[in-house]
This record gives sequence, C-alpha cells and structure tokens, in this order.
Amino acid sequence: MSGDFSVSGAGRVVLPRLGELQVASIPADSLRRFLTDRYRVYLNNPSIEVLVLRRVSVTGAVKTPGVYPLDPTLTISDAIALAGGPADDGKRDKVEIRRGGKVIVADLRNDVVIADSPIQSGDQLYVPTKAWLTRNAWVFSGVVTTVTAVILTRALR
Repeated sequence: MSGDFSVSGAGRVVLPRLGELQVASIPADSLRRFLTDRYRVYLNNPSIEVLVLRRVSVTGAVKTPGVYPLDPTLTISDAIALAGGPADDGKRDKVEIRRGGKVIVADLRNDVVIADSPIQSGDQLYVPTKAWLTRNAWVFSGVVTTVTAVILTRALR
C-alpha cells in the first residue's frame, strides 16, 4: 500500500483500500493524522508521510523549461537546476515569480528555500535574459577599439 499519490486539480486523491478522498482543504499535518487513523483499520502501525509539493513552471532563459514538482526544502537554485540550469544568456540573480500575468516582487536569492518564499503551485519561476549589451560585450569592445584607433590616427596626422 506504499507509494506516491498525486492530488488532482480538484483536490482528490485515490488511495489503496480507502478509495477516492477529497483532501485539498485538509492541512498537511491534519491529513497525516486523518490518514493514519483511517489506515489503522487495515494496518497495525501505519506510518504515513505527507509532503506537499508545489507544481511550478520554470521558464525563460533555462535549458529545459517545463513544469516541475518542487519540494519545499529546495532552494531557488535547486529549482532552476531541475530545469537544466540557466542558459548562457540567463540572469541567474534576477529570477521572478509570475502569477496570473503579474510579477510578484520577492527576494529570490539563489539560497532562498521554496518554503520561505511566496512561491505557490501554478506560479511561474521566470529567468530573464541578460541585456543585449551584456550578452554581446565583445561588440561594444570592438566598436570602442575601432573608434579609439580612428581618433588616434586622425590626431597623429
């Protein structure tokens, strides 16, 4: 009877022996007690663990964007790593939370734990792309070098 069991979007879970249960409105610690009591009918000493994962889209400048179940003990860096890590042009230090088309302002340093952040299921962790000039510093450097050479050449005439 062991295993991982997902809760549907409607807040229902199907468990061995117990069948379908509505669990969305029950807090995790209460759900553990509730299920332990229910399983005592079938087991002598049931051991139940309830872990609430957050389903979050990790998008933007990451290598493998997608929807990921996040354990609350993970850090923001861990969440980005699940998506393959930031792409070469990704701003690692400017991760945003997007919810319902709005950006949620939050301190999302890489070491912030998901449980200590405002991240909720359904949110999007967005890694923005670096500015064009930052990604193409060599172009700016080349232009500055060329302009400097032209100015020096004209000044020496």
